[in-house]
Amino acid sequence: MAKHGKRIRAASEGIDRVKLYSLDEALSLLKERATAKFDETIEVAMNLGVDPRHADQMVRGVCNLPNGSGRTVRVAVFARGAKADEAKAAGADIVGAEDLLESIQGGKIDFDRCIATPDLMPLVGRLGKILGPRGLMPNPKVGTVTMDVKGAVGAAKGGAVEFRVEKAGIIHAGIGKASFPTDKLAENIRAFADAVVKARPTGAKGTYVQRVAVTSTMGPGIKVEPNTVLMATSA
Repeated sequence: MAKHGKRIRAASEGIDRVKLYSLDEALSLLKERATAKFDETIEVAMNLGVDPRHADQMVRGVCNLPNGSGRTVRVAVFARGAKADEAKAAGADIVGAEDLLESIQGGKIDFDRCIATPDLMPLVGRLGKILGPRGLMPNPKVGTVTMDVKGAVGAAKGGAVEFRVEKAGIIHAGIGKASFPTDKLAENIRAFADAVVKARPTGAKGTYVQRVAVTSTMGPGIKVEPNTVLMATSA
């Protein structure tokens, strides 16, 4: 069994690893223990009652965090002509077509979100093996294949978080920074949970949201009572 260092052991003191804390309690405990020299990211993980190996149990979507994510998101856009100009005006960091394709094929991927207009998807499709494994492939289901380039870039820059269930049925995302007030973090987490619940697939049976936990970049994981996250949203 791996041994934790002094800092992790100290941060874990006073936290019951079995207890289910309310969301506000858990976030307060995390913030107290976020003592790194940088502004730690607060993350949420949700265990879902799905088996993503089945197509009708895949969970995927996007959530616009009401208070932003606190991180700087670098956005690349595949577009030409007026749509390329629109992307640049909206604040996209990289805009291009064939030139952007060649850059990515050459191993230069200096962006966190990739958006494309529908007419350029045949071009972007060539990058499936490169962008797909990194979770960067544009997809109309999460609003990254669109003619509304301005809106998509604005959402990405403003704190839109994409989510996709992993093989073990877990979804996780960074939803803010330790410097955020507790109520703002809680609001972001509840908005994220609401988006995940709304993305419930037709094949999901029984309890959908089974477990919830929060953590910080350098801190311990804390189990959370799901009902305090879901609130009025049915699990």
